[in-house]
Amino acid sequence: MTELFLYTDGGSRNNPGPAATGGVLKDSKGKIIEKFATFLGVATNNVAEYKALIEGLEIALKHKPKKLTCYLDSQLVVEQSLGHWKSKNADLRPFVMQIQKTLCEHPEITLKHIPRAKNYEADQMVNRELDSQL
Repeated sequence: MTELFLYTDGGSRNNPGPAATGGVLKDSKGKIIEKFATFLGVATNNVAEYKALIEGLEIALKHKPKKLTCYLDSQLVVEQSLGHWKSKNADLRPFVMQIQKTLCEHPEITLKHIPRAKNYEADQMVNRELDSQL
């Protein structure tokens, strides 16, 4: 695979509350390679967002892309993972560190913040997973 595109999202109902991850991995032609969703139990939306990116990165890297662009609607996750914003929440720091380690080991990965409306497929995965669990 040359270039892949990963869309991830995480959500929590009642924050904290029932939470899930979701994501879609596409090739350069927009063809879906893989979808995922995982129920997390009770968690915050930020934990779900981080776990979604971590899960998505693990899935995407198995395909050995030469370039991987990750799209998230969580500006917090993007900015903290890139080191632009400090992580003041001790519960989130391990996720930030894990993502930063992956980014250092894989310079082919880019993170980009996008509006929620452009992340609808990953959001659908999250909501389907939550609906199926509740």
